[in-house]
Amino acid sequence: MILVTGGAGFVGRHIVHGLRTEDRPVRVLVRDPKQGETVAAWGAELAQGDMTDPASLRRAVEGCEHVVHLVAIRQGKPEQFERIMSQGTRDLLSAAKEAGVRRFVHMSALGTSEETKDLVPYYRAKWDMEQAVKASGLEYVVFRPSFVFGSDGGILPTFKRLAKLAPVTPITGPGEQRIQPIWIDDVAEYFARGLDLPAAANRTFELGGPEAVTWNEFWERLKRALGVRRPSVHLPMGFMRLNALVTERLPGDIPLTRDLLRMLEGPDNVVADDDAPATFGIEPVPLDEQLRRAA
Repeated sequence: MILVTGGAGFVGRHIVHGLRTEDRPVRVLVRDPKQGETVAAWGAELAQGDMTDPASLRRAVEGCEHVVHLVAIRQGKPEQFERIMSQGTRDLLSAAKEAGVRRFVHMSALGTSEETKDLVPYYRAKWDMEQAVKASGLEYVVFRPSFVFGSDGGILPTFKRLAKLAPVTPITGPGEQRIQPIWIDDVAEYFARGLDLPAAANRTFELGGPEAVTWNEFWERLKRALGVRRPSVHLPMGFMRLNALVTERLPGDIPLTRDLLRMLEGPDNVVADDDAPATFGIEPVPLDEQLRRAA
């Protein structure tokens, strides 16, 4: 049995679907069973629980040989990152060890490092989670994906609507930071293979597509794929920070926060080596094909 936390989300659904296509038994941790209706229809078992409830984590992991841990939040107060991500991961690892889990596969994020851990609470929590996984005594695999693109979730549909509907394309800052988007099905395949591949044991892999592009290049290629012509306008960081002061106080999942702007001002979001494709034998989808599939 494979426990997947966050299995009802965008990335999680694709991972669960891939595992169920291979007829592998999957249990998905959900706070509300309604969230898991889609994965349940594929034959996944649902375990009701929460990352802040250690007893529910112990129940969820009972009888499992593998754990795929995907749960994360992108905005909130520092104590929420600590409670849900950092402490929640420590509790899950403790439960997994008690249950005799054979391998723990963890989703981190590209850009997470000792150098960036104090930049924003998100990176701090991701760094703490990685360190807890590596110190747990369990066999592990850590994946650090770049931006994950897909047609049915994630950030790409928002970018697509913006490119199609906005009279101009707003680009934050100079647009020179590089990114390396990876297609969702490639990410799902990495996680599926990461469950058993001996060569992946106790290693950290950065995941990106075959091309690194600047934000300026990305927007031009997205608009070309969509067949739209819109001029681009660069918005100064100072102006965007003022906007973020307002938008991050709104309810719901807000796309613009000051933490996000700090991350955009950080280092390039690109992989440092080709260890992942070399180890797993996966040839990732090129960027223009990603955009064509989502158009």
